[in-house]
Amino acid sequence: MSTTRDETMPGGTTGGTPGILLAHRLKQLKRPTVLREYDKVARECAQGGIDHPRYLLRLVELELIDRERRRVERRIRSARFPAVKSLDTFDFTAIPSLNKMLVLELARCGYILGRENVIALGNSGTGKTHIALALGLAACQKGFSVAFTTAASLVNQLLEARDERRLLRLQRELACAKLLIVDDPSTGSG
Repeated sequence: MSTTRDETMPGGTTGGTPGILLAHRLKQLKRPTVLREYDKVARECAQGGIDHPRYLLRLVELELIDRERRRVERRIRSARFPAVKSLDTFDFTAIPSLNKMLVLELARCGYILGRENVIALGNSGTGKTHIALALGLAACQKGFSVAFTTAASLVNQLLEARDERRLLRLQRELACAKLLIVDDPSTGSG
């Protein structure tokens, strides 16, 4: 008995235009980077004489890199930072009394794993909020969930939650964040 379908191919892969089927399957598998890049990478690999396993490896690596980038972006959005700041944009020379090495060590996020607190005290305008935001960004980049709030907002949230009998739920939500940043911009002690 003969069949018209190639027995070496899974069902559904021999009918239709390969490009359309591939696009459909990649969407089903939720591989947007592979869908976007496979043709370009295939041409580059063909020109460079790169074999199929290395071609697939490149595509998978691109997908993983893009997936991690999207995760970091989601963590940053979820943190609700008022602005995204990094240590690269902080002027350590403006505040010579600030221990730059300590700040850079904090950016490695060991204190989060150790469940330690960090309290930044100082006069207004000394960069406490910038440092806090930068440490929060570093934590997001390292895979930690972060929540940013102001002291006034936190007090209001706690009072509202108490009045609405959902204080335990709010406490659980706050506890889900691996890093909770509470800033107090009004007093300069954030």
